Amino acid sequence: MAHDTIYALSTAAGRAGVAVVRVSGPEAAHTIAALTGKATPAPRNAVLRRLRDASGAAIDEALVLFFRAPSSFTGEDVAEFHIHGGRAIVEALLAALAGLGLRPADAGEFTRRAVEAGKLDLTRAEAIADLVDAGTEAQRRQALRQYDGALADLYERWRADLIRAGAWSEAILDFSDEELPAETLTQVHVAIRGIVREIQHHMNDGGRGELLRDGLTLTVIGPPNAGKSSLVNALARRDVAIVAETAGTTRDVIEVRMDLGGYPVTLADTAGLRQAVEAVEAEGVRRALARADAADLVLLLLDGSAEAPMEGVPAGTRADLTVWNKSDLPWPAKRRGLAISLKSGAGLDAMIAALTAKVRERLESPDEAPVLTRKRHRHALEEAVRALDSALAAPPDCPELLAEDLRLALRALGRITGRVDIEELLDVVFRDFCIGK
Repeated sequence: MAHDTIYALSTAAGRAGVAVVRVSGPEAAHTIAALTGKATPAPRNAVLRRLRDASGAAIDEALVLFFRAPSSFTGEDVAEFHIHGGRAIVEALLAALAGLGLRPADAGEFTRRAVEAGKLDLTRAEAIADLVDAGTEAQRRQALRQYDGALADLYERWRADLIRAGAWSEAILDFSDEELPAETLTQVHVAIRGIVREIQHHMNDGGRGELLRDGLTLTVIGPPNAGKSSLVNALARRDVAIVAETAGTTRDVIEVRMDLGGYPVTLADTAGLRQAVEAVEAEGVRRALARADAADLVLLLLDGSAEAPMEGVPAGTRADLTVWNKSDLPWPAKRRGLAISLKSGAGLDAMIAALTAKVRERLESPDEAPVLTRKRHRHALEEAVRALDSALAAPPDCPELLAEDLRLALRALGRITGRVDIEELLDVVFRDFCIGK
């Protein structure tokens, strides 16, 4: 596919030591010559060149690289200009590129061209975005596994199995006058059932990959003055919630995004759970309980020194982890659970370790298998399973229904990686059955 030549700043905007401007398209080599007045350097060799605009005014001293198609990220000719990262220098270079008739790249256009050139499949392209957005160690690991092809390899294996099953079904339909093995239909059904089991197991992951991309929600609930706001501040390592002796200080849900042991967490402080004395506080309690119901994890914080620590907490309130605060004070009874003192810091490290373990259990795949990271993948897999279930239900005397359902499943699976080629069925048919020899 022919493209025009595009350019964009590939590093973050703002003041920096170095900025990289990338150019991709048929005019990339000419761009180097136009800006430097010298020949294009040998591919993949960095050279130091003075950049000048159309009037001959100097822009900057830069490192210049050239990547010849198809050995580049986009599969096209690509030029890179590594310049000093001052805003004026970047703007001057971008203006010079525009003056050469090049077009500013659309969002994601370099990666899109890489996909169109077959350099990346869609799952790896999505992983690039996730790598750029990764804010925690766990997000980085997941994105890198996907970029390395963990998801693509899994889906391509299923796709290859479906192509084979589809080829056998097409043979039953189109070459019924040939001598095909009697157990052909049985083999097709066995293959389909195996793929369905694997896809369903893959989807039954509790949404781990999507949660890890977006961040797990952790809600802290408990009675007034149990120390919820102090706990949120301690976990966030900064003052994000007001701490006061007065009961009912927190009226609304307060959120803060944080890195907990390498995992992305959105932490929510909530109103104290008690019989509210006025309308605003009652609404705060309602929102607290609603947020707890919707949260991925709930931490119940109680005052270990209170005579009735559960007073005001509705029966059956969800708690994935129960923590007792104020261990520095006398307790009227022994408490079951983690004991901490937010005043002295005692037990806080053990509580954070226990909470991190809960988050890890919720987000990490126990067998390190690749996980779904986007709703797009899940919807396509659900569509594939529906088509495969329909294929299994097709009457034995209607092979055309079986074949069509397999085509639909193959298209659904191929949409995840961006590789859909029904003509591949024909290759397998002739290879496996030697029809027409």
